[in-house]
Amino acid sequence: MSELQPSDFERADYRTVLRRLTTLDQRAAGLREEAERWHAERAASASEAVRATEDEVREARAAVREAQRALEAVDARAAGLWSEFVHRVGPAAERWGRTLPPASIPRQRTERDAQDYLDEVETRVKYTAPARPLTGGTQVLFGLLGFSGGVLGVIGNTLLRQTGAAAGGDWQQAAPVVALLVLLVCPVLAVVTAKLFADRRGVGLDTAAVATVLTTGLVTAGLLFTAVQFSQQA
Repeated sequence: MSELQPSDFERADYRTVLRRLTTLDQRAAGLREEAERWHAERAASASEAVRATEDEVREARAAVREAQRALEAVDARAAGLWSEFVHRVGPAAERWGRTLPPASIPRQRTERDAQDYLDEVETRVKYTAPARPLTGGTQVLFGLLGFSGGVLGVIGNTLLRQTGAAAGGDWQQAAPVVALLVLLVCPVLAVVTAKLFADRRGVGLDTAAVATVLTTGLVTAGLLFTAVQFSQQA
């Protein structure tokens, strides 16, 4: 049926006008139903988009929290490695600063993450160079240290005995005991000195080297002490 025009009211009868008005009402109802369906579809699409956006926001916030925890873990491990490095290197590490230096971007960017770089740093920090073998000159030096310890022990022993004899009283009674301790301690101090020397030179101080220094010191101390006592009695 064609659209109802104003001029139709003059030519159409009552039934025709009523039928056309009824048709218009049906068409309006169809348009309202289509509009409501379109609105419902658009509202459902908007609600779905809002839900998807909220899910993305929650995932982004969770990723931010995870990244923050990872950053804190990396900073804590880096601080621990730096502390260990400073402890091993000593004052020489202060040229990079007293505290943990700021992070820097590697010159060659790769797919490696921070943990890979920290593992590499940990390997280097904990690396200990193998001790160099003892040479003949080092063994001679250890023998001289033991000999020096024995000589110094006898000298200290003799001086303490003479001081006690001259002072008299309680010191005269205690001087021989203290003198004996000095006689035995000086060879031990020679071993300590040999250890410091070995650490500085990166040389391993094994049991044989310790026995060499200590035995040389004790033997030297015993022989010199015996010679001193014999000379005093003579």
